[in-house]
Amino acid sequence: MFNFFHRSPSTGGDLFIHTDIHCHLVPGIDDGQKEAEPASQLVERQREWGFRRVFTTPHVTQDTFENTPEIIDGAFKKLKEAVERRGTDISLAYSAEYRIDNFFQEQLLKGTVIPFPNNYLLVENSFVQESWNLDQMLFDLKLRGFKPIMAHPERYSYYFSKRERYKELKDAGTMFQVNLLSLAGYYGKEVKKVAEQLVENDWVDFLGSDMHHEKHADAIGRYLASKEFQKLAKKLDGRIRNDSAF
Repeated sequence: MFNFFHRSPSTGGDLFIHTDIHCHLVPGIDDGQKEAEPASQLVERQREWGFRRVFTTPHVTQDTFENTPEIIDGAFKKLKEAVERRGTDISLAYSAEYRIDNFFQEQLLKGTVIPFPNNYLLVENSFVQESWNLDQMLFDLKLRGFKPIMAHPERYSYYFSKRERYKELKDAGTMFQVNLLSLAGYYGKEVKKVAEQLVENDWVDFLGSDMHHEKHADAIGRYLASKEFQKLAKKLDGRIRNDSAF
């Protein structure tokens, strides 16, 4: 395990990964941070936890957050400038979190999606129901050379009564990214339970903060300082791909 940091309980514990692949800190373009300066403060907290590299992933969602590469790039520059003014020593980059919907398919056809390095791509379902063409879309993404990562599968409540769906998705080659907030219990006991089961089944490929605001940061900081997190770290160290995939 990497043990570069020794933190107080108010700051967080030792992280065994140093790359966050899911957060909403690009200002003003989704339901995360609205201004660059407060967002830069949250980036500094990520650095204090032990993250050395952060991929910001604004939502790309039909009708609500129809973000294009130009929109994301302009807003990201504001965040990067604010972080540099603070002097935070961290590497910042951006991708996006793509809802599998018609707008995403349009962007895919135009060739304007923004993958992580090595063509990894963060995608999500609606929280109301599974995308009607999910399996076909995941298959098509692989044919196009992308490596789909499903964001926070533990939060899709319609899977709770049919847990076999997780195995079907994994068997089809879909990677899973679980939220630290889920493991911390932020979204409730059932989500936490499902997240822990995914860990036990060795189905978690990536972790992400999914941080939007200060309350999220406070919850993550408390969790990282807990003995519960240290137990999780022992289970997942060497199995999570945050640092090695990109």
